[in-house]
Amino acid sequence: MKSKFMLPWAASVAMGAALATAAPAALAAYPERPVQLIVPYAPGGATDLIARIVAPRLGDALGQPVVIINRPGAGGAIGSVSAAREKPDGYTIVMAVESSHAVNPSVQSNPAYDPLKDFAPISNLANVLGVLDINGKSHITTFQQLVDELKADPDKFTFGSSGNGGYSHLFGERFKSATKTDMLHVPYKGLGPALTDLLAGQIDVVFDNLPSSAGHIESGGLRALAVAAPERVPQFPDVPTYAEVGYPELNTPSWYGLAAPANVPEDVLETLNQAVKKALEDPEVVKQFEQQGAVPQYTSREEFAKIIRESNERWQQVVADINFEKL
Repeated sequence: MKSKFMLPWAASVAMGAALATAAPAALAAYPERPVQLIVPYAPGGATDLIARIVAPRLGDALGQPVVIINRPGAGGAIGSVSAAREKPDGYTIVMAVESSHAVNPSVQSNPAYDPLKDFAPISNLANVLGVLDINGKSHITTFQQLVDELKADPDKFTFGSSGNGGYSHLFGERFKSATKTDMLHVPYKGLGPALTDLLAGQIDVVFDNLPSSAGHIESGGLRALAVAAPERVPQFPDVPTYAEVGYPELNTPSWYGLAAPANVPEDVLETLNQAVKKALEDPEVVKQFEQQGAVPQYTSREEFAKIIRESNERWQQVVADINFEKL
């Protein structure tokens, strides 16, 4: 005889089984809508170019579009703060680069965000080679000639950067300290506008990253005097490294990765990390990165967290060594 309690019990078992079956499906549902990728710099700079190369392949791996949103200003701080305040659900990620997530906080007296506590690292994307650019029509043709003229007439020269406290700004300060020269700093809302003015002859020098300068160097609009790279770049074999011209301390590429707001669920972060891995395995992405002077580098979330932490420690020491007055 069937008990009157059999039906409710059977129903509860069936419901439990259904929930157990549905749980993995729910976890696998992310993302269910487009993911926005905040680039804390203006269009045309290295950060923007790296983001635009990788975003379509990330979208393919995630099964949803990855939409780029540029929020430039304050050396990457405006976009970074904006990203940190977004809902931690994985639908907003941000380009976490050495400039915005190590240099900028190191030069601020009262940083608007903490690169170690306010973000969840996802993965590095690439290590990007630096380049010293001048206008292609300049009479200066070598690194040493620039240094000599800076020493002879320091008030004559200006250098543009992505903004006060950004990587390109502080690299310029390192350059001045290492070479014992001086130039007037002109901040912009990103390296894209700085390069535009360099091409127009409005400023004299930009310490850029190779991805955003490569095309202009090839066309003759800009002239590269040195690169921050382990060895000469095959694309520009006549351009010496900083080490070759006597300044090995300036011979340091920079990292460009992805992060999310703090407290994004672990499974979502891992999904994003694996999407990066898949994107960087695409030969076309690798080819485009290398053409721009960027070396692809996938990392685990833990490895990228270590890179960010050690870079912050290094830049804080640099700020102290050059007696940089914090902003």
